[in-house]
Amino acid sequence: MPAVADLVHLNAALNAVAMVFLAFGYWFIRHGDVPRHRACMLAAAAVSAAFLVSYLIYHFNSGLAKFGGEGLVRPIYFTILIVHVAAAVAITVLVPITLFRALAARFDRHRKIARWTWPLWMYVAASGVVVYVMSVHLFPYAGGPNAG
Repeated sequence: MPAVADLVHLNAALNAVAMVFLAFGYWFIRHGDVPRHRACMLAAAAVSAAFLVSYLIYHFNSGLAKFGGEGLVRPIYFTILIVHVAAAVAITVLVPITLFRALAARFDRHRKIARWTWPLWMYVAASGVVVYVMSVHLFPYAGGPNAG
């Protein structure tokens, strides 16, 4: 079993996998392959649900991560992070509604909301990976009075 500190890496991997399923799901529906679209979107939902569980476990045990970047990169990072968090809150409502409408065969209503859900969901997955790379690999917090 991974240590709680390792969950940050798992979370990034789950976001990346969700992006792949979302991209293929979009491609399949654009090419009329409904069964594969459905499979990809359900897989994206399952991976995103696993991410949410892992994310909550990580943050309940580790608190908020600190960002070590300085200068111009700080406002860039925090802008990406703030939009990411806002969109993540939105998709926790939009994804279940969108999936329910599809599974209930209410495709006219599904299409209307999916036009908003899919790009937000893709943004959340992609920006989650960007936030991870920036905060863990490019600009990790090193401590000190002015950092964080």
